[in-house]
Amino acid sequence: MRLSHGRATVTGMSTSAARPDISTDPALEPGGAAAVGARPSGRWRTTWPAALAGLVAGSAAIAVGELVAGVVRDAPSLVTVVGSLVIALQPAGAKELMVTLFGTNDKLVLNLGVLLGALVIALISGVVAGRRFANGAWIFVGFGVLAAFAAYEEPLTSRLFAIIVPILAVAVGLGVLYGLLALVPGSSVETGRRAGRTANGVRSVSRGGAGPEPDERPVWRPTDTAAARRAAVVRSASTGSAPRRKVRRAGGTARDAATSTSPEWTRRRFLIASASTLGAAVVVGATGRSLVNGQHPTGAVSTSRLPAVPNPLPPLTAAESFTVPGITPIVMPNNQFYKIDTTLLTPQVDANAWQLDVKGMVNHPLSFTYDELLAMPLFEQYVTIACVSNDVAQDNQPGLNLVGNALWTGVKLKDVLNSAGIQTGASQVVGRSVDDFTVGFPTDWAMAEGREPMIAVGMNGVPLPADHGFPARLIVPGLFGYVSATKWLASIELTTRDAVDGYWIPLGWAKDGPILTQSRIDVPQGGANLAEGRVNLAGVAWAPDRGIEGVEVSIDAGSWQPAQISQPISKATWVQWLLPWNATKGLHSIEVRATDGAGEIQTAEISDPAPDGARGHHRITVTVG
Repeated sequence: MRLSHGRATVTGMSTSAARPDISTDPALEPGGAAAVGARPSGRWRTTWPAALAGLVAGSAAIAVGELVAGVVRDAPSLVTVVGSLVIALQPAGAKELMVTLFGTNDKLVLNLGVLLGALVIALISGVVAGRRFANGAWIFVGFGVLAAFAAYEEPLTSRLFAIIVPILAVAVGLGVLYGLLALVPGSSVETGRRAGRTANGVRSVSRGGAGPEPDERPVWRPTDTAAARRAAVVRSASTGSAPRRKVRRAGGTARDAATSTSPEWTRRRFLIASASTLGAAVVVGATGRSLVNGQHPTGAVSTSRLPAVPNPLPPLTAAESFTVPGITPIVMPNNQFYKIDTTLLTPQVDANAWQLDVKGMVNHPLSFTYDELLAMPLFEQYVTIACVSNDVAQDNQPGLNLVGNALWTGVKLKDVLNSAGIQTGASQVVGRSVDDFTVGFPTDWAMAEGREPMIAVGMNGVPLPADHGFPARLIVPGLFGYVSATKWLASIELTTRDAVDGYWIPLGWAKDGPILTQSRIDVPQGGANLAEGRVNLAGVAWAPDRGIEGVEVSIDAGSWQPAQISQPISKATWVQWLLPWNATKGLHSIEVRATDGAGEIQTAEISDPAPDGARGHHRITVTVG
């Protein structure tokens, strides 16, 4: 090759290969842009596609797991079982934080968090696998082992499928990861396959002994400019070999061969494969999740009617319920009743196979089928239950409203325990659900005169909906749900107070959980703009099973004014309250407090829900005029 007067002439090459007249470019000169290089480093050129490959592979693995879980009833959803493991391992205070931040959407946020975390791990494994496939594969396998452990610990999943589904998901993920990395020039997979072809003497082109062959793999650069192609010609001429521009391969034209090995085509092929695989994973995963949700309906699961109650309660009177627009109804409909539990998917219990065991420190252990339980004398009672996480809203923020009143139908717990025969020293009743969730409350509380804990089988006149505990649950008047309200009840055990701690106790919640005296403003809403004149202030107040003696309201921190309260259904239920107010122009604060049946006035001191319930007065501000 001869360089003169700023032009390059290539000699010693055939006419078809030579480019005798190529204009120079600063990028071609020593020290020019091509030499210094603005292109990304080789490691970066393989990092981002490897990360994308890992992300797509993780999506495929999750999608397959969801599809199997949706098709096979007893197969675990890997996202769900890992989420359940997170719940089981949660530190103290985590529940309160999640409920405070997300309310009843906390489970959705947890599922999304598990999904996002799994995809991030898959992305990292892709980067690692791009440099050394085995290391990235071990990350995949490790997450699969974690999922298998979580699935195996889940009581409601098949032990066989707890192993099969993670293995299948990991296998699919690794297959996708390997296939995509094979399309990434410079990755561990592509380099290994190319080295294997070289070792076997399988080369795409033979240069006829022109010296060591340059690397033939396509390199992904930000651009593939004409200047870069001219630089390749100059470099090839300087080494005395022809530039590799067109290669004829078996079964294809020279143009096809050049296209198939070009950087643009290699990158395009990888992106097409990644996009199509990711799209398929989204469709498969969404289909699987839809099928999984279809296996776990939240509504009614029994079309049978409850047996007739020997002494049904009369309908509520007008005095027991106000008709103020916006006020919480005295009886909450089932589909509006709050739902708080530790399950990410509603357990589906077969009533025909279900059995309730009464065991522990009893003289006569008992077992009941669903039909046997329904055949026992049933009774009805209205009971207000509440979650300990129910906060006292401040600064016009909406409260969680984790409290509700319903008509429950069931069997008296006292009758069941008396039939079993309570042994001396049995100081605690432990309720255990089909998913091993536990609560514990004092035996004395359950057996006290004037209080009727129950094994409930019906809610507002129908069999328990699935998400409210079908086929049976515990209802214990006066206690927060975290120490009493076991849904999907599987067993009742008599034991000592020290022998068993309920699920939430090791997480920092109090062993005893009596419901506090609380009240709430429903109308008007905090921050509302009101017209001058008569305005109804209304809401609810509860203190089961002490009852509510009175409700008072303070306007602008003034004197406490007694409000009208609805006629109490019983001491175990809440009441509605109402106070007409002549609203005047300006900004006003409204505060409410209740007095329970024992004469205790609701405290104004604000406290968090942990460890035994939130305290304080509900206070809002409104603007009039």
